[in-house]
Amino acid sequence: PRSVPSVSLQVGSYMDISHESLSLFRLLAPQIEILVLGTGDRVERLHPAILKQMRECGIAVEVQDTPNACATFNFLTSEKRMAAAGLIPP
Repeated sequence: PRSVPSVSLQVGSYMDISHESLSLFRLLAPQIEILVLGTGDRVERLHPAILKQMRECGIAVEVQDTPNACATFNFLTSEKRMAAAGLIPP
């Protein structure tokens, strides 16, 4: 039997967000159309390659401070959109 490499999904700050840490969101079924990321007290820039890779998988990424990300996620789900959220506490 082959061993499967483990991927750490623990994210303590926006600097820990990577292609690997977002892998769970690419595996969801049904597939999500938008991922809302809350980066804590303020909006932080993610590396453009991470956003591009998610777009190539058919997932739009919205990066906001966490309180606004919560509101955006609630709005999207109230409109029956296929959304998920990754939230770092402020």
